Amino acid sequence: MKAEVSVVGKEIIGIKVLDAPRELVWDVWTDPKKVAIWWGPNGFTNTIHEMSVKPGGIWRFMMHGPDGTDYPNHIQFIEVVKPEKLVYDHGDDVNPKQFHVIVLFEEEGSKTKLTMRTIFSSEEEAKEISKYAVDGLGQTLGRLEEFLEKK
Repeated sequence: MKAEVSVVGKEIIGIKVLDAPRELVWDVWTDPKKVAIWWGPNGFTNTIHEMSVKPGGIWRFMMHGPDGTDYPNHIQFIEVVKPEKLVYDHGDDVNPKQFHVIVLFEEEGSKTKLTMRTIFSSEEEAKEISKYAVDGLGQTLGRLEEFLEKK
């Protein structure tokens, strides 16, 4: 099943029920060796420079686009509640707070409902970024699902 991705006000929200226990979904989201494999839209690869999943911790990585373009990413974790919730600011080295993200990992029997809320400063910004981010988020969550199926 595809991820549900929608734009609501100044948020882009992705929801996906994954056929995997919550602890495993948390692990593949917070382990730098694992997240490097599945993170990003189809065709992207990643180089993880650092990943410290704790309040105040930093996750720096480079996404490599299929066309050879590199996209620097800088995340600072604000709240980490294992295995329930991640809250962080996401940007790049120049502007580390481009948007705010809340990721919820909810148990649904033996499955996990993952909800990712990406919050922008305005509805206009969310609408503009949604032109590519809706598909990108759907593909990213699809890659997560494929990675979990191999576990």
